Amino acid sequence: MSDSAYASVVLDVDSTLCGVEGIDFLAERRGPKVGAEIAALTDGAMRGEIPLESVYGKRLTIIRPTRADIAALADAYRDTVSPGAPQAIAAMRAEGVQLVLVSGGIRQAIEPVARDLGFAAADLEAVSVIFDANGDYAAFDARSPLTTHHGKCEVVGRLIAERRLPRPVLAVGDGSTDIAMAEAADTFAAYTGFARRDAVIRAAAVEVHSFDELRKRVIPH
Repeated sequence: MSDSAYASVVLDVDSTLCGVEGIDFLAERRGPKVGAEIAALTDGAMRGEIPLESVYGKRLTIIRPTRADIAALADAYRDTVSPGAPQAIAAMRAEGVQLVLVSGGIRQAIEPVARDLGFAAADLEAVSVIFDANGDYAAFDARSPLTTHHGKCEVVGRLIAERRLPRPVLAVGDGSTDIAMAEAADTFAAYTGFARRDAVIRAAAVEVHSFDELRKRVIPH
């Protein structure tokens, strides 16, 4: 192990690793009325004003994303990777830091950008969507803890218990659902490169504005 400040880093995806809110992107494909309705629900959940579990399934039932919609979202994730993220991720890996992605977003849409950035399938925790034979929306994995407001704490805690995340662990995210990771991780950092939410910043031990700044915190030398 190197002299990195953290042995592991947990990264949120939407508005942290990538500059898109996945569910909002899908909603916008249904027109401005649906887009505005879903954006309001997402914002309320990310601010901690609405429990995520009360809106997760509701949003997908309204949108009913198809395989084609998910493919378009996958492209949007790839097109909006945070500046400096590929270089920072590579630098942290070179120092022996374990990195994982933990997201309440749709797994099939995140997988391509995760692969681009060198994440193995086992290093991505997200919510799977189920399609019918025609590629239309059928359901989502309602068993996933990531569909709940405190689910990320459960997931990070499990990864630590399984020794897939050696301590000390730094968790990084922009929304209220990311705050829950602070209970399991050693440090929680508020990422403000895309969105700035006061409640998240207040709950964080540190604030980082960019992936270059994150890299310097993890690899201080």
